[in-house]
Amino acid sequence: MNFVDALIGNDLAELMSKYDRPGPRYTSYPTAPLFSKDFGHEAFKEELIQTNHSENRADISLYAHIPFCDTLCYFCGCTTVITQNRERIKEYVKYLKREVDLLSSFTAPKRKVVQMHWGGGTHTYLTPSEILDVASHIREKFNFTDDAEISVEIDPRDLTFSHIQTLRQCGFNRISMGVQDFNNDVLAAINRDQGEAITMKAIEQSRSLGFSSINIDLIYGLPLQTIETFDKTLEKIIKIAPERIAVYNFAYVPWMKAHQKLINPEELPTPQNKLKILLMTIKKLTDANYVYIGMDHFAKADDELTIAQKTKTLHRNFQGYSTKAGCDLFGLGMSSISHFTTNYAQNAKLLPDYYRAIDAGQFATEVGYRMSYDDQLRKYIIMRLMCDLILDISDVEEKFRINFGEYFKNSLEKLQPLEEDGLIERNESHLHVTTQGRLFLRNIAMCFDAYLSKVSKEKPIFSRTI
Repeated sequence: MNFVDALIGNDLAELMSKYDRPGPRYTSYPTAPLFSKDFGHEAFKEELIQTNHSENRADISLYAHIPFCDTLCYFCGCTTVITQNRERIKEYVKYLKREVDLLSSFTAPKRKVVQMHWGGGTHTYLTPSEILDVASHIREKFNFTDDAEISVEIDPRDLTFSHIQTLRQCGFNRISMGVQDFNNDVLAAINRDQGEAITMKAIEQSRSLGFSSINIDLIYGLPLQTIETFDKTLEKIIKIAPERIAVYNFAYVPWMKAHQKLINPEELPTPQNKLKILLMTIKKLTDANYVYIGMDHFAKADDELTIAQKTKTLHRNFQGYSTKAGCDLFGLGMSSISHFTTNYAQNAKLLPDYYRAIDAGQFATEVGYRMSYDDQLRKYIIMRLMCDLILDISDVEEKFRINFGEYFKNSLEKLQPLEEDGLIERNESHLHVTTQGRLFLRNIAMCFDAYLSKVSKEKPIFSRTI
């Protein structure tokens, strides 16, 4: 039996319907709705000082958020600012550099940056000179390793060769770009005027300048999308042969993102058709020798993501699956999230609040969270299940000094229906996610979440799991 046949199994549509409910994506645990204003800029500073005095200081991963876009994509769930006012961007660059100065002043000089990612928004909405200004300033203030993974999200629309040259000049070696779909009707329905030609041009230029890895983001479940149209998009993507492909389930959350109300819900694929698109996608990409990492990520067999999963060093952060486990992640810019040691901290989500904090010489932390021992334990379990697809129970018991069966009695009861449905297998030594269970990773992880019942039931906070 091949992978997709094993994945489909019996009654998959029925299982999809049964487990399709709102749930976290677990890019963090506890999840962001649990963050509190009790953890503000002073707490962030105190924890940062303590971290840098530790003898076992971790390497650093930096994330910089550039929120600006010139047009609104109706599907977008990111924190963005739509503007064509270049002065607003110049102002943000100034404040971002000041935040870099503040963070670096509390960071031990010997600490190494092994990873940096720029997300948004649209980073290439900055001019090449602005990109150079920000990147050079960060490199001046932090100590990067020679082999640091430095990635950036780009938008092929209005992208110039000078943008790509500048990014390469600044040391960026990985590029991620949103394609979503190549079908013109679908693109028109989500207000994204991005033809195939400009995407291909951006990829060709990136490769010509020596970028070592290209990731392409696709979305299934968009309005007017069909299995036939998405099949054609996948055919073109496979010919492009990016190192990584992310195929996200469209998170339709108009109660959280008001602009999604511009999408006609009657044009969205039915749950049955979404399932067909998903299964077709998995089959097509695995037939093309991509490895299904889990959730929504695919990578070539020799890619670092694939290798990390095999060696059980894969982990998840706010950018999804990552190879840099154990780093302290520090976020820069409005809405960005830091995660270092056992702390989470999120910057102000509105520009005036972000600017006000920086003007006061303070970190822009608006909310945060200190993890308890139980949080660390549950995070470890959720991380290993979502990354390794298997959990070594004796490893957990030894690492956290617990009796697994007693400690997680309630969680194992919640897991029982998924076990009966063949989504996870359990014995005395391991929990093992089955092939079919890989489509239900979020549901499996939810069984170990101690806070789901505390989330308001008046309106959904999370997107649906399927």
